[in-house]
Amino acid sequence: MKDLPRLAVLFVVFVDILGLGLMIPVLSEILLDPGQKFLPNSVSGDRRELLYGTILGAFFFSWFFGAAFISKLSDYIGRKSAILICLCGAFSGYLLTFLALETSSVLLLLAGRVIGGFTAGNQPIAQAALIDEAEDAQQKAKFMGQMVAAVAIGLVSGPLLTASLTSKAVMGESAGFELPVLAALMLVVVNIVLILRYFRETLPARRKIDFGPSEVFLTLVRVVQNPVTLRLAPVFFFAVMGFNAFYIFLDDFLIARFAFGAFKNSAVLVVLGATMGSVSLYLVGPVSRRFRSIDIIAVTVSIMIVFMTGYLLNQVAWLAFVLVIPIIAAFGITYPTFLSMFSASVDASRQGWAMGVCVALYTLGSGSISIAGGTATALDPALPLYIAIGSCALALALMTVLWRGNKAVLALVSTEQSPDRAA
Repeated sequence: MKDLPRLAVLFVVFVDILGLGLMIPVLSEILLDPGQKFLPNSVSGDRRELLYGTILGAFFFSWFFGAAFISKLSDYIGRKSAILICLCGAFSGYLLTFLALETSSVLLLLAGRVIGGFTAGNQPIAQAALIDEAEDAQQKAKFMGQMVAAVAIGLVSGPLLTASLTSKAVMGESAGFELPVLAALMLVVVNIVLILRYFRETLPARRKIDFGPSEVFLTLVRVVQNPVTLRLAPVFFFAVMGFNAFYIFLDDFLIARFAFGAFKNSAVLVVLGATMGSVSLYLVGPVSRRFRSIDIIAVTVSIMIVFMTGYLLNQVAWLAFVLVIPIIAAFGITYPTFLSMFSASVDASRQGWAMGVCVALYTLGSGSISIAGGTATALDPALPLYIAIGSCALALALMTVLWRGNKAVLALVSTEQSPDRAA
């Protein structure tokens, strides 16, 4: 894949993740802060936490259903058409969110997040497009590392954009929560132009669509029919859910533990994004060439557990900036390694499905932890970290049970042939 088309695809991933990082601070401020005018002052703190978790969870669960359907659709109508469908949906979602902020409408806010979530399936399609053009396993790992770097930049850019555009010190009297949403709208328009101008279809040939809406429910069910993917899925689910329990509620934890404000929380996110980006660009490729995928997952998830525990026990404010580095570095290697393993578990005709399974599992876990974590945070801001540590520990336990000694899984680290045929 040439540079400009690849950059256009990576920009798709960047905009997707930026939107998530941009909206989480907006939602937390307008829904949880009694000083904001979006909700009446009479709404209790518990109801605010519940509403926050519900709206955030609705986004992730909608993303789950959309990823299952649209990523599968991309195997039939092509990557380009599916990406454009998602971008148009993202535009509509942000437009409804903007109107919700203008009118203080919870229903419009929920509708905007649901539509935005359902069409947030660009990431697995972009992953499939990159995989389509990869010439070998090493280039595939390199492209997946670049994708995670785009994720990292999006993770940092979203919160920083929100912090800047809502700050009166930066924007003066024009500052407001509507501005980050408008910025996201403009980035989506730019992304549409880039895809239309530079991206060339990577799918060899279109196929007649032979599935319907039931595909939403069948994507994960079909995992059972693939013995290798079935063994990968639960380990991936709990490892990623552990990371998201840490990431999504990191702001709340730092506010409660160290009284961090918007500036310090944004600084932590800068460290987070810079670490993930650097690891994705410079370590993923060399590590994947030198070590077996199974060993990489075992070591990196263990590192996450150790340093999440350190984060939980830490009482020194400046260490919050340091301890996040090994956690994010480990995840920056874990995630693309999993993606490469899922990709290798199916043949070329089902890459969109495989990436859709990854995002479906990712979003299902994120939605679950968003709802559960909102309630947990109301009880104790540290509870999501306990959930994060427990989820990662469960991933290691499942890995030991499901992977060790299984010839089909071991084939993923020794051959580029689809283990569907080897199993």
